[in-house]
Amino acid sequence: MPLKPGTKLHSAVCEAQVVIVKAPAVEVDLACGGAPLLLDGASVPGVEIDPALADGTLLGKRYADEELGLEVLCTKPGAGTLTCNSVPLELKGAKPLPSSD
Repeated sequence: MPLKPGTKLHSAVCEAQVVIVKAPAVEVDLACGGAPLLLDGASVPGVEIDPALADGTLLGKRYADEELGLEVLCTKPGAGTLTCNSVPLELKGAKPLPSSD
């Protein structure tokens, strides 16, 4: 599925929901808990979370793959781990504020 900024996706195996902040130039396999992320309104019955990918997603946190240029924002937390091409996405840290000296 081609990704573009603003696209809303949800997990097929948990309550997690994300919004694409920065989309990669190439097509990627974005998943949560071992199952592909779905567009709003889509569902896949009978899919269960992979216990190895159940570290969870945190509300309001950004997850990214800097090499691919992918960044997503978690809008609803869930039990599944976000992955891109089967590699867990890194939690993006806060930008350091400039010194006030």
